[in-house]
Amino acid sequence: MFKRSIFSILQEALLISPSVLLSGARQVGKSTLCLSLKNEYRVFDNLSEREAAFNDPTGYIASLPKPITLDEIQKVPQILEGIKIDIDKNRKNGNFLLTGSANVLDMKQARDTLAGRIIEIQLWPLSQKEKNAKPEDNLIDTFFKDEISSIKTTKIDYMDILKAIIDGGYPEVYKIESSRGKSLWYNSYISTYVERDIRDVGELRDISSFIRFFNIIAPRSCGLLNKSDLASDTGLSEATVSNYLSMLEMIYQISLLKPYSSNISKRFIKSSKLYMNDSGVLCHLLGIDDAEILQKSTHKGNVIETFVFNELLKHVSYSTARVNMYHYRTNDKKEIDFILQKGEEIIAIEVKSSHTVKKDDFKHIADFQNKSKQKILGIVFYGGETILSFGDEQNKRYALPLNLFF
Repeated sequence: MFKRSIFSILQEALLISPSVLLSGARQVGKSTLCLSLKNEYRVFDNLSEREAAFNDPTGYIASLPKPITLDEIQKVPQILEGIKIDIDKNRKNGNFLLTGSANVLDMKQARDTLAGRIIEIQLWPLSQKEKNAKPEDNLIDTFFKDEISSIKTTKIDYMDILKAIIDGGYPEVYKIESSRGKSLWYNSYISTYVERDIRDVGELRDISSFIRFFNIIAPRSCGLLNKSDLASDTGLSEATVSNYLSMLEMIYQISLLKPYSSNISKRFIKSSKLYMNDSGVLCHLLGIDDAEILQKSTHKGNVIETFVFNELLKHVSYSTARVNMYHYRTNDKKEIDFILQKGEEIIAIEVKSSHTVKKDDFKHIADFQNKSKQKILGIVFYGGETILSFGDEQNKRYALPLNLFF
């Protein structure tokens, strides 16, 4: 079993809150993680459990031994009312560990959000650090502590990095050796788990149009979200496009990265960027199942940027600090892939798929640094092997190899 970066965060949350919601996509390892805590365990995939909880949520919760883990609660969001009543009668930290493969707290059926009674934490697919038995390594913490000089690169062949990107982060994929077997798993994942969760979170009259939509947005990962263009390309109404995007966010298949803005920033683009939440799912939808194919693909740049986004999202989620992530784009076409902000500190990150990096690759980061009064660290991730400095006396800028994620 992989040791997860979130484990200590989960333990701390249970110590300070009567209920904790561990949410994330199906098959990311939520149940495995929860079972390691040795709590009483019930799962609402079980029809009898689901019926009992639906018909009498208060009585059902009162009858359970505590502490308890309740798995897949998006199937019975009514249970939150029973949990609220039980907590108000006997508030004891750590009594309820809830899991869901949809964002239950955003679901229409969830009449009570347990405000003041619950902490929500998210489990993402495996990070490369978790796969390589380094769950405590957090690049975001290292960057904000200004400790880049202490980072050691990882010896890994570039083609092996591409293979890891193609595999993605779902634990089950690492039990499968053949490309065909992995393709069969991803087909099954989309046709069973994704479809099932979509039905849990909202009304879906036409599953085939939804799956077609899911395939159509894959090549748009890393792109600015334009609902009008999506509606035109898919033959759907803008309202349906908005609904599908919202549901995909709720089951953790996509993220919409908000734009960075500041008080001086009427010139900033206001659109979000769309990202797939797992590079393995993305590569499967793009028909990329081999490192050589990825190396030659016209989608290579977007796939690698999606991979970096996926890894940054995990490191941000598990960081000791509260960090916000944005993208940066101005009306005069200055772009920076990612902006990470912690208070007054900012990290500006660009992603390059090439093996070499040039001073010109930092031009938009340098422009941003020169125009801002805040402390900004500039980073370009690239396909090389070494850490290189491109900064000056006033502004720090580094080229960092992708192998730092491993």
